[in-house]
Amino acid sequence: MSYDDPGRAAPGESSSAIPAAVLENVFDDPAHGEPGRDRLVVHLVWETLLLVALAAGTYLLWQEAPDTLRGDGLRDLLTDVVVLGLLTLAAGLSLRAATVNLAIGPVAVAAALHMAEQGDRGLTAAGGPALAVATLGGLVLALVVVVLHVPAWAAGLAGAAGVVVYVEQRTGAVLPQGTYDPERDALPLFAGFAAVAVLGGVFGAVRAVRRMVGRFRPVVDPARRRGLVAALVAVGAIVGSTVLAMLAGLLLGTAGADPVTPGTGLDWTVLAVGTSLLAGTSAYGRRGGIFGTLLAVSLVTVVLAYAEARGWTVDRWALGAVTLGIGLVVTRVVEAYGRPASAPEPLPATDGRISTGWTVPRADPPATWPPAMPERSAEEPVDPWDGSRWETGPRRWDTEDR
Repeated sequence: MSYDDPGRAAPGESSSAIPAAVLENVFDDPAHGEPGRDRLVVHLVWETLLLVALAAGTYLLWQEAPDTLRGDGLRDLLTDVVVLGLLTLAAGLSLRAATVNLAIGPVAVAAALHMAEQGDRGLTAAGGPALAVATLGGLVLALVVVVLHVPAWAAGLAGAAGVVVYVEQRTGAVLPQGTYDPERDALPLFAGFAAVAVLGGVFGAVRAVRRMVGRFRPVVDPARRRGLVAALVAVGAIVGSTVLAMLAGLLLGTAGADPVTPGTGLDWTVLAVGTSLLAGTSAYGRRGGIFGTLLAVSLVTVVLAYAEARGWTVDRWALGAVTLGIGLVVTRVVEAYGRPASAPEPLPATDGRISTGWTVPRADPPATWPPAMPERSAEEPVDPWDGSRWETGPRRWDTEDR
């Protein structure tokens, strides 16, 4: 089955009069001529606002519960940041590739249950099979999306339903059986998450990388295939997001965590997708910021810690709904101001003789000279001695005879 779009112009060609060099520099999808060389200013402005909000939330948390930001409290907070951060990275990766994976929450819960039950065998022995299953499951989900060319969110819901069937086989909470406590490595884990998030944003800001990662994003009819490269990128994004969700679930099932309660895990999906949108990642794919994921995950974790310190009951569904609502507004802002306001005007076509872009109007062809006499019908023979051809009025002598 071919992934090439039959209606796509050849590289360097366009239906407009814009040269290929201009298309490559101005358009982020030159094959289809979609205007939009993404601008990062809107992301930097939004990330500055996120930084201000994070600073204010951290200050309020310090005033309410200072122990949360030092010692064991800080390590516990950093572990929570890593868990939510891995899920947000999973959502953000699939969003950037325009193949949002809604199965990440159930995958995390299933991995947490597996880790809680098999953790006594060791982290490697328990995590190896989980990694293999997550990779295989993500690959199956990706092939459904790219081979059938169906919406990723619909395929993800189908995959989530299958994982929930596995989760619902447990009737009660499972106490973690392992001995590994991620809080002991909270600082290295947080540093690793921060490095992946920021470096991913930096590479995503490179135009060539951004084009490739967001290649699956439709620009015309969504039923048209986006090519083999887009299919391969979509497969990698879906498999990668599934593996990241599995890693987050392993941390949820370790010794330092609470007993793992079986559930659908869709609340984790809503919170992760909402946090990714809050970070500045577009719901349409391709566009995203640099520091947004790190700042948004930290802000949501601080808000949850502050609510717990104040004794408020805020579950993941409620916070996920809020982040998702704000994130949709952020998507609208990113799409509106992350691209040029209008497409550039087509350049004037040249006549092939001047390469400067200026055009000279062609002169009209010279007229025939002398003017040609009107043609006579072949039915009327021409008498060259007929005097009537030279007379335009009555003769004088004919008038006098009368």
